[in-house]
Amino acid sequence: MSEALVFYTNPMSRGRIVRWMLEEIGEPYSTEIVEYGSTMKAPDYLAINPMGKVPAIGHGDQVITETPAIVAYLADTYPGAGLGPRPEERAAYYRWLFFGASSLEAAMFNKAAGMEPPEDKSRALGYGSYDLTVGVLKDVLSGGDFIAGERFTAVDLYLGSQVNFGLRFGLLEKLPEFVAYAERATDRDAYRKATEIDDALLAAKSE
Repeated sequence: MSEALVFYTNPMSRGRIVRWMLEEIGEPYSTEIVEYGSTMKAPDYLAINPMGKVPAIGHGDQVITETPAIVAYLADTYPGAGLGPRPEERAAYYRWLFFGASSLEAAMFNKAAGMEPPEDKSRALGYGSYDLTVGVLKDVLSGGDFIAGERFTAVDLYLGSQVNFGLRFGLLEKLPEFVAYAERATDRDAYRKATEIDDALLAAKSE
């Protein structure tokens, strides 16, 4: 597709995951920095994402929000990058992509917010409990180098970002399986370039 890609983000957000994905696919894109408490809640941006949050992608007349959806969309739209699933990888790819979005992220951030529910209330949550979710993550990361098979795909970009974040901010214990996976997933030129870009934007904001 030849339509321009416009990336709406803030360097202190999940937009870092999407930046990494954009660098992986290698297509030109423009960046619009959206600020918390001001432009992120302004009418112009709310017309793009009514939730008033980043990241978001504009692609021609299409708008994509929600980080895992953006990652999957870009993998599908630019198959030449080789980050989407092959037929034999699809089940694991989609299963664990949405596990990261629906269970792991919720478990980590609820724990960080002190919202871990009592055991008798855990059935009401999609992820059950923090300990259950982390145990499942440990098991899947013990099964091989990458999630969907023997190669890096977009699910590793998304899940690897979450594991890396969890380790960095103390939301995950530094188990060998987690540390090794985060190191494997982020050992990529596109990750390093994306990090350099966002770190420079963050430094410029603090000057």
